[in-house]
Amino acid sequence: MKKPGGKVTPATASTEPPAIRKAEALPETTEGFPWPSSHEIKKESNPFTDRDWRMLAYAWSGLLVRLVIIFTLLFSVFQFLANQEQKRVEQTMSLVELWESKDLQQAQRALKERLTGLNAKYDNLLSANPTPTEEQEFRQRIGIEAMTTDGGTMPLADFSDHFDRVVYFLNRLSICVESDLCSRKVADAYFRDYAVSFWSYFAGYIDKQRKAGSANFATAIEAYVRQGQPEAQSK
Repeated sequence: MKKPGGKVTPATASTEPPAIRKAEALPETTEGFPWPSSHEIKKESNPFTDRDWRMLAYAWSGLLVRLVIIFTLLFSVFQFLANQEQKRVEQTMSLVELWESKDLQQAQRALKERLTGLNAKYDNLLSANPTPTEEQEFRQRIGIEAMTTDGGTMPLADFSDHFDRVVYFLNRLSICVESDLCSRKVADAYFRDYAVSFWSYFAGYIDKQRKAGSANFATAIEAYVRQGQPEAQSK
């Protein structure tokens, strides 16, 4: 009904925002891992026993490739070591050629003649069955006298030149072997007996030279001679 003399007022919508609904809290749980699957894990098949010929071919070809790679690596290592040894042999043979040169041959003869003469001169001082110590002392006395003016018929200055040539060569050989630049096996076959004999005669003289100021005189020869020998025999 209309009120007399009144105005019709339209209904107005509410301006208040709708109420925000709070999120429901989830129940707490102590399980941190997902539920295990009910499906079993499928095992991988062995390609070498697979019935499919393509899988078999793939498996065996892969194995063959791996074997070829391993063989190639091993062969490369073997070839490298063989080449290194060949270089050491070649270096040693070059020293053999140097040892057979004219100057060094003369030096060897000079030392041999001087030591032979002194051995004959003092032969009566050595007993018929000397001990290793007696023989060692006798040889060192011979070596010391060889480096004097009365040691032989050759003038001492000339003999000293020959002696220095032999020392230089044996030092060079010893350094080459100890630094693994020369083949120890080949060097021993050609030079070890001579080096040991040389040291047995001249170790006493070399020791005197060291005490006189040449501390490193013939140290390389000594190291080479002592290699594989008891300490007592090398002094």
